[in-house]
Amino acid sequence: MNPRRRRIVIAVAVMLIGVGTAAALALRAFQENLLYFYSPTLVAAGEAPANRKFRIGGLVVPGSVMRNPDTLAVSFALTDTLHQVRVNYEGILPDLFREGQGIVANGELLADGTFGATEVLAKHDENYMPPEVADALKAAGSSLDYSKFKHQQ
Repeated sequence: MNPRRRRIVIAVAVMLIGVGTAAALALRAFQENLLYFYSPTLVAAGEAPANRKFRIGGLVVPGSVMRNPDTLAVSFALTDTLHQVRVNYEGILPDLFREGQGIVANGELLADGTFGATEVLAKHDENYMPPEVADALKAAGSSLDYSKFKHQQ
């Protein structure tokens, strides 16, 4: 192999290694930042990851909201009508947060089986339910009338 051809082969190999490394790093960063959705039933079944952030959604169980009067800490139960998961959150809740409402929370499962939320998202009006929550409730066999809810596409 002549020296010119050898330099071209080495340059192409270095470029391929560089592109491959960049693609691998981009895919890893994407995978680490991806938030999967789990219903309370899936969390209770142990299908949710214990050491990774994910989203959980369902209805806030009426009578389950407990607030600490000295801090911004709040705890509530989230259900898909089959199972409940306790959610702990410290921060200001959305104005539209209330019992019986569909919400989605971002966070991770704690060692004691509760969900430590870092963000709580509430629906924007009384006729909206996040599609993931509606699908999880339907899968759980909920008897809610879904025709009154709008779903964001």
